[in-house]
Amino acid sequence: MATGRPGRTCARSALVCAILALSALALPASAQQHAQPSAPFFAAAQHGAPAKTRTKFVIGLERQVDFQVFSLTDPNRVFVELPDVKLQLPPHPGATPVGLVKSFRGGLSAPGKARVVIDVTGPVIVEKAGVEPDGRAARLTLEIVSADSPTDVEAANARRAEMRAGASGLGASGLQPPMPRPAISPQARAQAMFKPIIVLDPGHGGDDTGAMKHGTVEKNVVLAFSLKLRDKLLASGRYKVLMTRDRDTFVELHERRAFAERHGAHLFVAVHADYAQSNARGATIYSLRDSVANALQRSAKGEVSENVLSDAALRAVRRVEPDLTAVRAILADLARREVETTRDRTSVFVRSVIENMGSTTNLKDNPDRSAAFVVIKTAKVPSILIELGYVTNEADAELLKSEAWREKVSGSIVTAIDNYFSHQVARIPM
Repeated sequence: MATGRPGRTCARSALVCAILALSALALPASAQQHAQPSAPFFAAAQHGAPAKTRTKFVIGLERQVDFQVFSLTDPNRVFVELPDVKLQLPPHPGATPVGLVKSFRGGLSAPGKARVVIDVTGPVIVEKAGVEPDGRAARLTLEIVSADSPTDVEAANARRAEMRAGASGLGASGLQPPMPRPAISPQARAQAMFKPIIVLDPGHGGDDTGAMKHGTVEKNVVLAFSLKLRDKLLASGRYKVLMTRDRDTFVELHERRAFAERHGAHLFVAVHADYAQSNARGATIYSLRDSVANALQRSAKGEVSENVLSDAALRAVRRVEPDLTAVRAILADLARREVETTRDRTSVFVRSVIENMGSTTNLKDNPDRSAAFVVIKTAKVPSILIELGYVTNEADAELLKSEAWREKVSGSIVTAIDNYFSHQVARIPM
């Protein structure tokens, strides 16, 4: 494991950038209290280097701090570990990546610790990382390089020399916003921000009609509702929305769940309608039963611990770092934390849906239920299944076919999703 002072170049690999530990110079207490991070930015390229192979990413800090940085594949990301310090991140790139950067987010990862996660377009390494003073504050600068670039010693040395020679001019050709930044409309801000991925899963389809009663066919009403919900989410400009089906086709249960995992979904919402022999009515929100969730969590933790580095990645890392113990431990810890927070995030989302949906439609008594439904058996994506109502209840059946009801209730779920992302989810460690 290589360690270094500010400005020291990180050893290359296709997966992991060796951990950098920087000893910060202590600022006077008065300066730490009043220092504000300066405007950060990221530049897509420098001195003629293609944007697809090099990107500079800058994080504003309220003071100089120690940090660790490394990259991870499947999915491709860069992690920056910091103490609990005030951060200022660049403007989000929106739907189109800037250089190697697709999106990013920052927040608390544990008591007294912060983390910045940068989603990138492919395997990368952090070729250089360092903290520099910026008035009474500081800036952490990362030089992110595509792992597909040449890896021979001469090319690596040439890149490092180029970086040193051009260090003073990187911002001139990059995406550095003017200060102060001009006011932008809420619509423009929504377009520029990071967009969480939401997967909607209308139940049944094709030959599988689902429940039928009172002229109401489950596969049809849940698809109509999901399309309405999708349109509202897309109209907000805040989300990327995917659907397991958007027409009358059959999708196997395991594939529905795998679809969400494969696309790195931030939320998975299965939509169904219920059937009962009684007069039961109202909506119910299901999350995964605790016993099943616990078993999945244990299995997922074991999986990430054992498979955090693929065979190809192992070979690549060993070329620069023979002892993989520390690298494995850090990457496995990050993956395990993500598994653990999935259940917490699911609970937060369920409460938000019940609170908002209950203001627009009838809920069943004790609507917060748990089950072992196949489509929500995942430890990787916060997942819920909404039973919109009972086709066997005449009043519910009529509502399920009502366009006005769909408009109202889908709007309440959009509000629940907004609240989840903008307020409550921020309280859960990353």
